[in-house]
Amino acid sequence: MRAIITGGGTGGHIYPALAIAKGLQHRFPHAQILYVGTTQGLEADIVPKANFPFKAITVSGFERKFSPGNLKVAWQALQGYRQARAVIKKFKPQVVIGTGGYVCGPVVLAAARLGIPTLIHEQNALPGVTNRILSRVVDRVAVSFEDSMPYFPKKAAVTLTGLPVRPEILQAERDLSLASLGLRDDRITILVFGGSRGARRINQAMTEVIRRFGNRPEVQILHATGQAGYREFLEQLERQGINLDDYVNITIVPYLYNMHEALAVADMVVSRAGAATLAELTLLGLPSILIPYPYAAENHQEHNARALADRGAAVLIKDAELTGLTLVEQMEGMIQDKNRLKDMAQVSQKLGRAKALDDIVDCVEEILPRP
Repeated sequence: MRAIITGGGTGGHIYPALAIAKGLQHRFPHAQILYVGTTQGLEADIVPKANFPFKAITVSGFERKFSPGNLKVAWQALQGYRQARAVIKKFKPQVVIGTGGYVCGPVVLAAARLGIPTLIHEQNALPGVTNRILSRVVDRVAVSFEDSMPYFPKKAAVTLTGLPVRPEILQAERDLSLASLGLRDDRITILVFGGSRGARRINQAMTEVIRRFGNRPEVQILHATGQAGYREFLEQLERQGINLDDYVNITIVPYLYNMHEALAVADMVVSRAGAATLAELTLLGLPSILIPYPYAAENHQEHNARALADRGAAVLIKDAELTGLTLVEQMEGMIQDKNRLKDMAQVSQKLGRAKALDDIVDCVEEILPRP
């Protein structure tokens, strides 16, 4: 079994691609996988460390407004297509899988035109431009959100699979995780984070949250500020006259390397709305307050958040409307209404897809050429 996997630019495209690669190796123990990306994207660093062969092609993304620079991008796209075609002919894959990012365009298109079975996976509720274009030529489209399905052509073979998540997310035990994090079991645990790099707007709003919930006996808060914002956040608290030493129920950290443990103990979550985060929240059945990152491509995080909020699994607060008082009000409402919190958790869990990886690999197996 030989497969080319492509996806790049950001971790949101790369990690699902690596999960699929590992899923193929599990299903087909002798599978040979080649990852195709660019030297500019994070994949050039992440993929070799994951022990997969990596091949780079020349391609970059178009600017979303008219620019003379797009002429150079168009030329690179043509080069990238020719390079991808050469890589495919040499490697001779039985299937080519794309997970998004501009590198997918030339690779998946070249494979489709060579008659090789192709599949793309879309992580977000609002499909990216590349995947929307590719959906017209590929054999199968796998999606994470039901809400994304209407954006694809009616003739496209679209399957709702969900998004693969890290296996440790389901393996963490609550009791052991509470001990590891130094938290108590008799309090409502609120986990707050803004992604790996943090979120300044969320950090700013959390000042008022700490003021209001500090030393509340029924609540404990674990807040990851992000490495870059940690010092700024502590200075922000100091300017407001807040001394963390006075609050036994508040834990502030720069980064959570053991996020799987933090999710295992959480009763509710405040976060951005990246697709991977929401896949983990729904798999664990966690109610959430989502503050979408407003500068994500095509504002796709807001579409992700609405996919949960419209069904009652989350509360959506737009970044521009986020204040400390707004966040306190929403958190207070969820804490005080236990039935609402329970209902949100149940809806969230119904949206989770524990077999996402198996379902994606099933889709791949279905389009493989028969001997």
